[in-house]
Amino acid sequence: MARLITTAFVQRLRHSVDRWLFRVGAAEPAPIRLGQRRIYVLPSAAGIAFALALLVMLLAAINYNLSLGYALVFTLGGSAASSMLHAFRNLYGLSIRPGRCPPVFAGDTAVFTLLVDNPAPRRRPALRLGAQGQCSSFELPAAQETAIPIACPAPRRGRLVLGRSTLETRWPLGLIRAWSVFVPAAECLVLPTPEADPPPLPRDGAGDTAPGSRRTGEGDDDFAGLRAHRSADSPRHVAWKVLARGGPMLTKEFAAGQGRELLLDWDHLPPGFDDERRLSRLTAWVLAAEREGLRYALALPGVRIPAAAGGAHRERCLRQLALHGLADATAGEQA
Repeated sequence: MARLITTAFVQRLRHSVDRWLFRVGAAEPAPIRLGQRRIYVLPSAAGIAFALALLVMLLAAINYNLSLGYALVFTLGGSAASSMLHAFRNLYGLSIRPGRCPPVFAGDTAVFTLLVDNPAPRRRPALRLGAQGQCSSFELPAAQETAIPIACPAPRRGRLVLGRSTLETRWPLGLIRAWSVFVPAAECLVLPTPEADPPPLPRDGAGDTAPGSRRTGEGDDDFAGLRAHRSADSPRHVAWKVLARGGPMLTKEFAAGQGRELLLDWDHLPPGFDDERRLSRLTAWVLAAEREGLRYALALPGVRIPAAAGGAHRERCLRQLALHGLADATAGEQA
């Protein structure tokens, strides 16, 4: 408990220092340009040790009146001073904007992408991008934009923001650290972890059939014919033999599947389930229904998504499941 309190205190103190010293606050609009006021330069640990060594050498040269000692100290000191300019110029002028981060399931790793643009006609070596305790090392070619991935753990469902990020360099000698702190508008949607071994889809439950639809009862194996392929159709129902003979892409239709719609309802789950387990099962059912090419509706407390199929419908349902009950959840469509 004491360790948790200490960690929380350190984090609050760090955020306060960031806001005061680096003006780090809300996410910044893209692109984020690194100008003179955004780049900080200080000696690294190696640079401090190097400065102490130069001081000792200078005192020895003064004590013994060594001309070559003076020359060596001033030559090394001038090289260290010039490395400050090179480290600064290695970051100056870069622009950063967030890329796309695909959704992941809770417990997986979210891979954020930041697009770093180098407008100068020279390469930028030995750069390092860090966020949430993770870092990626890279270099930028001349006059090119490069996508830099950074992997962060995603332990809980909801929105995962990249937050405070640092771009730094110690090029060319490692004696000087130049860095910039920024907050890109990068976030990842973390979905509930699907249930490992869910029960079959509720084909016979309430809401299984849309009003006015009909069932023939022949079963899914009762072939009814072929129709033109649609992007939302399941690959299992594609007439691959027809396609292999050089024909068009067609989809098999089955009599029992015509007009069928599923209702994935929060209230029809076992009463002993907590919220997270309900979300886990509904996520697994959404993925299963999409794999089978079925039309399905989703009903959550206060939210109902009408029956549909396809990738856009799946993403809409998964987003509602990921944000259910959270403060930043988007408003859904009411029942």
